[in-house]
Amino acid sequence: MRTTTKRSPVKSGRRTARRAPAPKPYHHGDLRRVLIDAALQLVGEGGPDAVSVREAARRAGVSPGAPFRHFPSRDALMTAVAEEAQRRFRAEIEAALSEAPAGDPLARFRCLGLAYLRWALRNPTHFEIISSRRFFDHDRAANVSRDNTELIDMTERALAEAFAKGQLRSSNLKQVQIAGRALVYGFARMNIDGHFPRWGVAEAEAERAAAGILDLFIEGIARR
Repeated sequence: MRTTTKRSPVKSGRRTARRAPAPKPYHHGDLRRVLIDAALQLVGEGGPDAVSVREAARRAGVSPGAPFRHFPSRDALMTAVAEEAQRRFRAEIEAALSEAPAGDPLARFRCLGLAYLRWALRNPTHFEIISSRRFFDHDRAANVSRDNTELIDMTERALAEAFAKGQLRSSNLKQVQIAGRALVYGFARMNIDGHFPRWGVAEAEAERAAAGILDLFIEGIARR
């Protein structure tokens, strides 16, 4: 009969294997904000599918269970990410509109459209989150829905004011508003969906191309 020798416990200070370092203690006051920032960073690096609550916790330097008080699921974290992306998107547009010429609705529409396209082209993965229904529950994201509705209203209002001032050639305001929305949204989605190479739009020239097509659209709708 074969016998086995029972090994004595390893003495303190003589470790046979190195353990993974424990997460750094979290010393800040707003863990929720740090987790959102970590998730936004993950989106920027690997797209929306790269986000997980566990990886956001690792980036924040906390234990895997720590985030669940703020975000009980990945969907909850993605909703918060979408809200922050939408807030930044709106801030970009409002900053541009603050410099738009007073009394010129078409110029205001141009400023709005350029800000929209500039942000979408510089932040394609963040724009993809807020423009797609794949990554979070839009119906439960009241802040995103509200901000998105208000941005659409800004576009429609600028064109309605241009119509009222006699700046538009068309008598069909609704068609012009839909076309304006389709232009900026469609160009931004072309970038996300990888269509620019097919149309000869180089990455370095994308913002210039965006300004060009926006000016072409305005030239087409403006009364001469």
